[in-house]
Amino acid sequence: MPDGNKKVIYAALAGNLLIAITKFAAAMYTGSSAMLSEGVHSLVDTGNEALLLYGLRRATLPADPCFPFGHGKEIYFWSFVVALLIFSLGAGVSLFQGIHHLQSPGSIESPMVNFIVLGLSLVFEGFSWRVAFKEFRKQKGKRGYLAAMRAGKDPTTFAVFLEDSAALLGLLVALAGLVLAHLTGQLVYDALASILIGLILAATALLLARETKGLLIGESAGTEVVEGIRRLLQGMPEIERVNEILTMHIGPEYVLANISLTIRPATDRARVHQLFEAIDGQIKTGYPLVQRVFIESAPAVAPARNQASSV
Repeated sequence: MPDGNKKVIYAALAGNLLIAITKFAAAMYTGSSAMLSEGVHSLVDTGNEALLLYGLRRATLPADPCFPFGHGKEIYFWSFVVALLIFSLGAGVSLFQGIHHLQSPGSIESPMVNFIVLGLSLVFEGFSWRVAFKEFRKQKGKRGYLAAMRAGKDPTTFAVFLEDSAALLGLLVALAGLVLAHLTGQLVYDALASILIGLILAATALLLARETKGLLIGESAGTEVVEGIRRLLQGMPEIERVNEILTMHIGPEYVLANISLTIRPATDRARVHQLFEAIDGQIKTGYPLVQRVFIESAPAVAPARNQASSV
């Protein structure tokens, strides 16, 4: 994993832990529902960063007889767990607190404490978000942000970026709710802020889960990789037809490629052996993420099947 990605996670972990402690202390002192929801939010985010770091460590374990292609998919599994935690704990607790305080309004003591804590949290969270944003922007290239999330094969960077973005938005919502409650004397705004924070977290969790699901169940390499391999193969005179190119991400930096070819009948066995070695070497040189290549020589498939399974 690139060092920049680990830096993003460590920055988010440290920031969220400090913020969570501060928010819980303020919530206990003032009785604010929105502040308690924000404390739960930051605590969940802290646990999420710890899970991502654990997943990264597990993903580096070497291959073994039970897992012949290694453990790279562990990072996808733990990223999906992170999405579940954001949804169940973060969103669930925030919605519960908001609805509970709508039904049984309490009181908010020393609102200035909440304002100070939220202001400090915005500073700390803003720093963490800036680190995540810079790393995500560097990795996304010329793509848009949503397109980069869909195309990205390393969920750790966009997971932290999503979490930090939701955290900043949640802080602003909590601040708005407390300001309105203080100015109007209506605690309903504090409860509504808690509910809105829960909805923000639910949307974040669903987006992260959707983007991680494809990687978890076996997403193919990017179109540029698949089409690049196809062009490489079609440029070789011994190859009559490229039947199938099936790729799958085993991890963020590990792609498995299975290729089915039809070799021209005039090609002798020795040349076919040399050809396969050349294909393996050129693919791995041109596309370093492709670490394993399996090639089979097969009769040409029907055009309809070839078109359907070409990607």
